[in-house]
This record gives sequence, structure tokens and C-alpha cells, in this order.
Amino acid sequence: MTSLRLPLLALGLLAPALHAASPDPETLAAIPAKMQEFVDQGQISGIVTLVADRDRVLELDAVGSSDLASGRRMRTDDFFWIASMSKPMTAVGIAMLADDGKLSFDDPVSKFIPEFASVTVAETRGGPTVKVARPLTLRDLLTHTSGMGELSDRAPHLTLAETARLAARVPLRFQPGTRWAYSTTGVDMLGRVIEVASGLPFDRFMQQRLFDPLGMKEITFWPTPAQAERLAKSYIVNPQTHRLEETPISYMYHTAVTDRERPPLGGAGLFATAADIVKVYQMMLRQGELGGHRILRPATVAEMTRPQTGSLKARPGMPWGLGFCVVTDPSAMEANTMLTPGSFGHGGAYGTNSWADPTKGVIY
Repeated sequence: MTSLRLPLLALGLLAPALHAASPDPETLAAIPAKMQEFVDQGQISGIVTLVADRDRVLELDAVGSSDLASGRRMRTDDFFWIASMSKPMTAVGIAMLADDGKLSFDDPVSKFIPEFASVTVAETRGGPTVKVARPLTLRDLLTHTSGMGELSDRAPHLTLAETARLAARVPLRFQPGTRWAYSTTGVDMLGRVIEVASGLPFDRFMQQRLFDPLGMKEITFWPTPAQAERLAKSYIVNPQTHRLEETPISYMYHTAVTDRERPPLGGAGLFATAADIVKVYQMMLRQGELGGHRILRPATVAEMTRPQTGSLKARPGMPWGLGFCVVTDPSAMEANTMLTPGSFGHGGAYGTNSWADPTKGVIY
């Protein structure tokens, strides 16, 4: 796999040296060699690593290759499909509208997507459907407690409105709020909510309200041909040969990454560079402000980054906030024991990761 940031295992290996509030220069200088070990072991094709604090980038390096067939070397400005690291971006969009008074986290989804007023629940595969015990809410979508599953083999060029109508016809897997189960489609629905609540297309809202104010110069749902030439290809280890093989991005629904007819999907549709992503986390560590732009209220940042899923079983040591994973017990997290409780972030399907540690004031 190609990776945008420190692999989880690499974070663990660097933990002894990074326990200080801010990594020392010697530790930062050692990162490329440590990352090269994973490339040499054939675990990954190439890696871009970025470490920052709330004000500046402390380390930015690249090792390995972004295209094994051509031998193209990985560069620090290479472009990546960030996969589910898109989810916190979409959640910030919802949170901005909450700060604007245009929605509440506890609003029913049907307020914005009327078709969800008649959603049903099928608690056993192929079993009978029943009515929802309570309305499905935006908070349910943000915390993956909605019961929504995933749309598969959908037509590639449906609008967000059409996608939402299709998703509303699929029965939920459980009653909202009773279980935790990850749903990319659930976050895709939030993109449609943003369109309805803001009166702008989802991608335009995100560009005007988040990406441009933070100076995220290249993040996009549709790479340009020039950006596509810098796109790091994705790989998976073949279990028989133990060699890396190129793998397609299934979330593109068999379209080219440059295909602007594909809808902007907030669950996993964004492409970006490491330098783009870090700005969202700097904004969050600075209580919702960066570069003179107030993106979120401090209270909203706190709400998004506190555990929201209560006693529901999510991932070990890591319940969910609003769009972000939140670390509560680092000792339960494989290879991520260096993160302190209260750290927040998100990973992506093909090796991308991003974490902010408020206690140390460091972003990985």
C-alpha cells in the first residue's frame, strides 16, 4: 500500500523518542530511515511522513516509490486518495453549519432528506423489516451508530440527492443508537445534508468554507490531469507471492479519478497532499482557528473530539467522536501506544493516517 502518513506500526516504533511535548530534531531526522525499513521489507511501496505542531510543520519527508512499474520516486508533494480521512472533513462541514444555526447534531436526517422519514430496520439478513424506534439523527451518522450499511455496485454518476434516495430504501442493520457499525454511506449522506442546509453544492461549500480559508491548495474530489500524474498508486500484498501488487480504488465505481461527473462523496472521496491535511488538524488544535480564520467555535471542537459512543463497543481503546476517532486507552491500540488519551484522528483504507495529540500538541 502507499501511505500518506506514519503507518501505525511506525508510530509505535518511534514512541520512545516522541514522548516529549515536541519531537527533538534528532528524532525527526531519524524518521526517513525508519520509514525506509518498511519499504525495504516490502510492506509498502512508499511513504510521505509529516509531523507538525499547532503552528508549523516540523518534518516532511518521502521515501520509496509512488509507482513501482515506472520506478517513480515518492515526493513530499505527491497526491493521495485519502479514503476515509475524508470523513472528518465532512464532519467539520456539518459542524460549521451547526455553528451557523442551520442545523443541530441531533436533528433527524429526514429534516434534510425526506426519504429517511420512512426508513426501516432489518435486524436479521433477509428477515422482516420493522419501523425505526426513533428518528435517525445526524449524530447517529457522525458516530457510526445509525445502522446504515453500504451501497455497492451503485451507478457511478448518481447525484448526491439520487444517492440519498437510494440509500434511504435500504433497511438499517439495527435500531439507531443501539450498536456501533462503521458506515461510509452514512457519511456520504452528510454531504447531501450539507447541500440542503447550506443551499450550496457539497463540494462548493467545502471549498468556500473550509479548504480555501485554511489554504488547502490541492484537496479535491476530482484531481486534475496534472494532479493525477502525481497520484501515488495503491498496492496490496499478494498473500501467495508476498509481493506488492497494484489495486484499484473501488470507491471510484470504475470511473477515472478525474471524472467530474462522479459525485463528491464525503465518506471517502477526497484526494489531497500531506500539506493539505495537516491544516485541518492545526485548526482543531488551535480550537477552531487558523491563519486568522475562525472555522469552528472552541465548544464545537470540544464536542467533536470527545467520546460520543458511550458503552457501545467500537474499536479497541478508540470510541468515536463526531467524525473523528478518539483515543481513550492507548494500551488497547496495536502499535499506537504513544498517543495520549484525548488524541483524535482517522485512518483510510489504503494506508493513510492522521492523528493529533492535544496533550503533546503534535500532529502526525
